[in-house]
Amino acid sequence: MFVLSIIKDTVAVHPQHFALPPEQAITNELNKKYANRVLHDVGLCICVFDISEAGEGKIRYGDGFLWYKVVFRLVVFRPFASEVILAKVKSSDEDGIRLSMGFFDDIYVPLMWLPEPSAFDPNERAYFWLPGSEAKTAHELLDSPTSERMYIDTGEIVRVRVEADEFYDDEPGPPKATEGVQQVQLENRRPPYTITCSISEQGLGPVSWWKDAGVEAMDEG
Repeated sequence: MFVLSIIKDTVAVHPQHFALPPEQAITNELNKKYANRVLHDVGLCICVFDISEAGEGKIRYGDGFLWYKVVFRLVVFRPFASEVILAKVKSSDEDGIRLSMGFFDDIYVPLMWLPEPSAFDPNERAYFWLPGSEAKTAHELLDSPTSERMYIDTGEIVRVRVEADEFYDDEPGPPKATEGVQQVQLENRRPPYTITCSISEQGLGPVSWWKDAGVEAMDEG
């Protein structure tokens, strides 16, 4: 889930921080720059783990900052494919379920990765699983007694398997001018990093499901 990535960069230390030990001052600046930022094809940056190399600080003419060339290791959140993780249900809609880990909210379970048979209950705004049912359509499932449904409610802790992740770079370009007037194009920007997961296997889904004596839990050994 968490990995170490080696990064090279040049970082500036403000004169007001010259009294700090150089390693601490550099680490503070790197954390300001990278913490909670998504690096394309790397993952979500958490914090600096350690500094492997640091050159001598050089003052650049005009700003008074000490500039260091550094090589450091960064703690990065990027679960690998097939890894099983725990997350909390943030919301559900007709497209699937969105999950959160507290520090990261762009985890999704699409319809194709839900257990079968499942359906979305628009009244509860939640999906439910109907184990053992022979119903094939959402309409048939929604006709079932609510007492037989196993809901995936908002706020529940779920066990999911990572299927894939994807990075996006939707930084807008310069505004276009039309007849002398600048127009800024407003679009729904995608999150820079998303993770797609499944709960279609036995043992996955709400943790509470597998504590129920009436459901046979998967042997994780």
